[in-house]
Amino acid sequence: MSSESQNSTSISALPVALDRDGFVRSVLRELAGTLQDVVGTEDAAGFISVVGQHIGDDLNEQYRAALGVSALDRGQVAEVLVDLKRRIQGDFTVTHASDARIELTNTRCPFGDKVLDRPTLCMMTSNVFGSIAAENLGYARVVLHETIAEGHGRCHVVVHLDPSGAAEDHGREYFMR
Repeated sequence: MSSESQNSTSISALPVALDRDGFVRSVLRELAGTLQDVVGTEDAAGFISVVGQHIGDDLNEQYRAALGVSALDRGQVAEVLVDLKRRIQGDFTVTHASDARIELTNTRCPFGDKVLDRPTLCMMTSNVFGSIAAENLGYARVVLHETIAEGHGRCHVVVHLDPSGAAEDHGREYFMR
């Protein structure tokens, strides 16, 4: 008698923590970690930024098309940033919005616990937010003041919309192309 027939438990019923979402987040975590280890955090962030730029461009076009507009206004940009994160299970809220900046906090990362010690994954947020804001409003500087990836209990993100007011705050700049 084979061991297969002696064990009445179906392989598919085993308590293995594996689903598509968790698997994809694990792949991204390991990819980001490998990049950080091989090329360093700064260069790894650069590679992930390129991916974020492409995703930001695609999402920007989708939201514009769905709203039937050629460009989003400041209010729509803020709403889109919150909505796109909500759709991927983030929990961003706007804590301040003005002509000069949009300030957001987040209590749940879309990458879940897979983001811990992988700050390069935060470049997805920076580039998606920055590309959408800049393409619609002309300019953005995204500053990640606090991130869950770095062990904070939340993310605190500021999207500066005025280059003169953003000069004192470090971050990544984005320009309309």
